[in-house]
Amino acid sequence: MIGAIQLGTWDILIFAAYFVGIMALGTYASRRVGGTKRDYFLAGDRLPWWMIGGSIVAANISSHHFVGVIGTAYKLGFVAMCIEWAAILIGFNALLWIFLPFYLRNGFYTMPEFLQKRFGTGARLMYALTILVIYVFIEISAVLYLGAVTIDTLFGAEINRLFGTDQVTLFGSSFAPSLLLCIVAIAAFTGIYTVLGGLRAVVWTEMVQLVVLVGGGLVLSVATLHATGGWSGFMATSGEWKLLLPATDEDFPWTQYLGAFLCISVFYCATNQFIVQRTLAAKDEWHARMGVVFAQYLKFFLPLIIVVPGLMAPTLYPGIEPDSTFPTLVEGLLPQIMPGLVGLVMAGLIAAVMSHLSGAVNACTTILTVDFYLPYINPKAGETRAVLFGKIMATLIMLMGIFWATMLLGHPDKPIFVYLLHAYGYVTPGIATMFLLGILWKRATHAGVLTAAIAAIPLAVAMEMLPAWLENLEAAWAATILPYLKPSFNQTGIVFWLCILIGILVSLRTKPKPAEELVGMIWTPGSMRLPKEARYQRGILQAPALWWAIVTGVVVFMYVWYA
Repeated sequence: MIGAIQLGTWDILIFAAYFVGIMALGTYASRRVGGTKRDYFLAGDRLPWWMIGGSIVAANISSHHFVGVIGTAYKLGFVAMCIEWAAILIGFNALLWIFLPFYLRNGFYTMPEFLQKRFGTGARLMYALTILVIYVFIEISAVLYLGAVTIDTLFGAEINRLFGTDQVTLFGSSFAPSLLLCIVAIAAFTGIYTVLGGLRAVVWTEMVQLVVLVGGGLVLSVATLHATGGWSGFMATSGEWKLLLPATDEDFPWTQYLGAFLCISVFYCATNQFIVQRTLAAKDEWHARMGVVFAQYLKFFLPLIIVVPGLMAPTLYPGIEPDSTFPTLVEGLLPQIMPGLVGLVMAGLIAAVMSHLSGAVNACTTILTVDFYLPYINPKAGETRAVLFGKIMATLIMLMGIFWATMLLGHPDKPIFVYLLHAYGYVTPGIATMFLLGILWKRATHAGVLTAAIAAIPLAVAMEMLPAWLENLEAAWAATILPYLKPSFNQTGIVFWLCILIGILVSLRTKPKPAEELVGMIWTPGSMRLPKEARYQRGILQAPALWWAIVTGVVVFMYVWYA
């Protein structure tokens, strides 16, 4: 839990100016939205590459990156980079070279539409229901909770003094009234422009939020470096940097790249409505691909900004709790440098919360409208009624997020970063299996991928129980393999490959779709090429493959150098 942080006059002014500016921009962008589904859900197919890449990263980065990743770097060191850089090598490459051409050339609004066309209704509904549960009960509620905790560190004491109490009980949970008010305030501020303006308002505000969160991160990094000997002091620690740890490491075993990171990264970056929806709103395929490449560059540099303070913090504050690293640095370093810096960094943290929240809500409304309302509830609905339904659903989703966030307030002893990773470990193996088998193997069947997806959760539960069962055995082989089965990422990887095996075996025993129904749905090497009109209009320096090769080469070099 973050401790109290004192704000000066300039800090409050900067923090308030951020909120006023975001609301003004969001309201202005909302007034420019048309009345069609593509205007509301896909920003009218007019997003340029730089807005696509920037909004992908702004939506991806949230408060658990600032607090959780900085804490991970404090505790474990440079290996904290691996989650972000693995996304460059695995997830975004899967989106860029495998999935994106099929999403765009088929004109999809949502990821479930791909599963509908490739397999059928069952796969579509399973993914849509699963992703909605993930967004509401994991993404939206957890981000509201973290954002509330952040604001509470700034204004909680004053708010509780106004209420005359520091403890209230609601839905069976006891917590400070300031936390509930902060949850409602964040939901209200973010919800207004998200509901009214759809994806256009979300992306416009995300671009400003990206600048604010980068600015806040840079300020904290520079302050930490200044206090620990500058760049030379930072590079002096490079001898201890490691990106690959032993296969038995409980946090980040190198074997995670063989399974867990493969399925989590493919799910989150390549098949996740929350992330991919921005590419579907591109002006054309070139802009979509360049947007993904730009996101890869941002994903390379942004973690450096976030991880640097965590790496250097042990020099200044040895022995503190990892999750308290961020507030300790903010309160201990920034007020002495310049008035207003604490307000800027905390505004950056709230910017991360709001961008993540607005993106998740918008993704939910798109799926609810396109995959449930239009096909099953009101197939004859016109453009205006479909957009209205989306706005109503956005409001209800935000209310559900508020409710579940209050449930999390009643369990502050559960680290929220652990809560997020643990929850994703149950569902990502099955989802990744559905999409990978669907696009890479024409023999994959509807029954095969559904069986694999359904099996994922019981397999994950069984893998969690397996180490305890092995500990009770006295066999030598059990003692040998036990250390490799304890890391949760190793467990997730095993579940993923079991899901792949189940999907293959069941597919081989069931009837596949006719070849004519799979035209344009199965990946081939030729799928990676841009359409002719996009290839011949631009020179080599504007080729997505060139800029992709540079950033990928740099990341590979870092892995080899710091292996």
